[in-house]
Amino acid sequence: MFSGIIAAVGRITHLTERQAGFRLHVDGGTLDLSNVVLGDSIAHNGVCLTVVGIEGNRFMVDVSPETLSCTVGLDAPGPVNLEKALRMMDVIGGHLVSGHVDGVGEVLRFDPVGDNRLLEIRAPGELAKFIARKGSITVNGTSLTTNEVNGNVFTINLIPHTLENTTLCHLAAGSRVNLEIDLIARYCERLLSYESSGRHLVD
Repeated sequence: MFSGIIAAVGRITHLTERQAGFRLHVDGGTLDLSNVVLGDSIAHNGVCLTVVGIEGNRFMVDVSPETLSCTVGLDAPGPVNLEKALRMMDVIGGHLVSGHVDGVGEVLRFDPVGDNRLLEIRAPGELAKFIARKGSITVNGTSLTTNEVNGNVFTINLIPHTLENTTLCHLAAGSRVNLEIDLIARYCERLLSYESSGRHLVD
């Protein structure tokens, strides 16, 4: 589990082709790797990946064809938002995030509003029912709050701190982003759909 609070902006330096998928070689930047061991989870642009190698402040993770087919930002060198998995004693500054991307959205607007930025995203249609005004959503691993929702289009206000400490500052109209819906919305929908079908969770 993660909280959507980005710990550092790293960089995929290069990719090594494997029989299936790629091995990503990542420069962790300012991410503290002193307590990271093989097998630990680190979110990359919102995608939970397993550490398979560590060399100083660099580490390696493997990404499968399935993951590459339903996410963006992991198939070429470039900057990535990084967050280590939560520990039980950690403060959850954002919201509970699983690191499993639900869909890829498209940026429609990225307009300056004073020092802030107005970010407008079109989500896949099947995710629309999970996105609520003033609710939580994860964009490229970053926990954010929606301002307005119209169908499957929603807006977010990005403050300077977020712009300075994540890769979201590089967005533009036409950019594609990883989206993860709020876990609470996911389970509420499951409960409601199960009950409306006339079945019972416990027989």
